[in-house]
Formats: sequence, C-alpha cells, structure tokens
Amino acid sequence: MSGQSSRRTVLKGAALAGAAGLGVAACSTESNLGHAQVPTPTAPVTLGAPDEIPVGGAKLYREQRVLVSCPAKGQYKAFSAQCTHAGCVLDKIENNEGNCPCHGSRFDVTTGKALKGPATVPLPEVAVRVENGKLVAGPEATTPKA
Repeated sequence: MSGQSSRRTVLKGAALAGAAGLGVAACSTESNLGHAQVPTPTAPVTLGAPDEIPVGGAKLYREQRVLVSCPAKGQYKAFSAQCTHAGCVLDKIENNEGNCPCHGSRFDVTTGKALKGPATVPLPEVAVRVENGKLVAGPEATTPKA
C-alpha cells in the first residue's frame, strides 16, 4: 500500500504544480495586457486652472480619470489615471507616484511608467492643453468635414 500511496502523492503534486503553472501564466498575461479597455478620455474634459498643479508636481483628477504633471512652468503632461492591471482608478499621489488602491500598483506620474506591480504596462499618455485659462485633457474636438 505504501507504493500506491507514494504514487498518488507524486501524481497529486504533479497536478498541483501544473495547475499552479497555469495560474501563473494566466496572471502574467493579464498583467501584460491589462483590463483597461478604453483608459483615456474619449472626449475632451475640462480639468481646472493650470496653476493648481505645482511645478515639479502632479494632480490627480480622479473623477475624470486623468492625472496631470507639470515638469516646468507652463508645461503639462497627462496620463490616464486608470491602472493598466485591472482598470481601477488611482486614488492618490505620493512622492510623484500614483497609487492603485486595488492591488498596490504604483506609477511614476511624470512618465506613466509602472514602478511596482502587478501592473507592468505604463499609463497611457493623454493629450492636454490650456484653453481659455483651463486645462483640457483628451482628444481635440475636430470639425466635421463637409
């Protein structure tokens, strides 16, 4: 009976190892592809006054799902604030890192780069401009061609 027991133990171990391997592969695929289907604004959104963002800092516009950094006076760079791992919206910025509250991913708010997983894909860049004294993020409105 001991030969049969050890064979079962080996088979169970192999089955568990195989299942674990599949789980790791599935998790890795999700981290690389992300779940955020359309993470950036699909239409222009007004964010607020440009001077709300300190030079060298960033501001999170959680409701609009955008974060904007100001690398130099009058220059702005924006990214989707939707995590590229599971699509959660970042909840805060600390030390120029955006934090995802769902799984702990962290992103550099000046480059969008994923700094800590499970996210591995950077935040997508979003067009940002100043219009009528306000920051506007997202695609520019286009005039339909006649």
